[in-house]
Amino acid sequence: MSDLEMLKQEAASFREAYTAAQAEIGKAIVGQERVIDACLTALIAGGNVLLEGVPGLGKTMLVKAMSEVLRLDFKRVQFTPDLMPADIIGTNILNTDPATGAAHFEFRKGPLFTQLLLADEINRASPKTQSALLETMQEGSVTAGGQTWKLPPPFFVMATQNPIEQEGTYPLPEAQLDRFMFKVQVPFVTREQLNTIVLQTILRPATALEAVLDAAGILRLREILDKVVVAPPVLDFAIRLVMATHPAAAEATDEAKKFVRWGASPRAAQALIKAGRVRALVEGRAHVAADDIRHFAPEVLTHRVLLNYDGQAEGISAAQVVEKILAGVPESV
Repeated sequence: MSDLEMLKQEAASFREAYTAAQAEIGKAIVGQERVIDACLTALIAGGNVLLEGVPGLGKTMLVKAMSEVLRLDFKRVQFTPDLMPADIIGTNILNTDPATGAAHFEFRKGPLFTQLLLADEINRASPKTQSALLETMQEGSVTAGGQTWKLPPPFFVMATQNPIEQEGTYPLPEAQLDRFMFKVQVPFVTREQLNTIVLQTILRPATALEAVLDAAGILRLREILDKVVVAPPVLDFAIRLVMATHPAAAEATDEAKKFVRWGASPRAAQALIKAGRVRALVEGRAHVAADDIRHFAPEVLTHRVLLNYDGQAEGISAAQVVEKILAGVPESV
């Protein structure tokens, strides 16, 4: 069997596994197809997701459904102003050996030692506590008491924040925002979808979800991702999208020059390629097209674009700037 035929078979198996997981999660989450798609894409690509939406839209249920369908360990942490880093990472406690009476320190692992972590209302904790996630989100490891533990992959953080209630919150610093592969807006459901939600949760028995993947299966899918072809023109398109968000760059659009103070980081370009590879395989291709790069570009770029005073004064949103950039950057030059 040639390498090309083998890649086609692997692409077909990736698509089958992905769509099966997507459909199974969709049984529990009604009307949030793009949110499910984004979270599943980020997890398989090795990224993290920040969800922004009002309470009650099923964010906790989504990550629980993902843990069941993907057969992964799940833990939830409610972030509050009095939450300390040790409450998440864990702490050393003094124990006494019952046989010898000798005292020794023992590290008790916190909820961070899991595979799927829901950081609920992450912006309600202090910056000191928020920063406890930085190492884990980037390197997949935890350091405490001079010792480093490597978390077994896949490790996925899904954080949430409420866009309405901002009293007593701490905005996430740019360094932490940049570690989220996607920032996803969770919209309110339609009348028909709300009707279905009430039927499923109140008037009918709970839907049982079947596991269609596990940790080993997800790691195999990641191996397939690395084989997806990214042609130089497609890579260049992703790079130009990122450069177009920087007002001082030659590729900057008029909107970026006028309203943006600082653009997206190199992590944005990496995220565009990773998400594009997943999207290509889901669409049945073993090569990335420009449309694959565009598909999740709003979720990749919006939270990485900082507006200047003019943009804030005129009520322009980062999402609107990114939309203009996507429309203004040609696929080829």
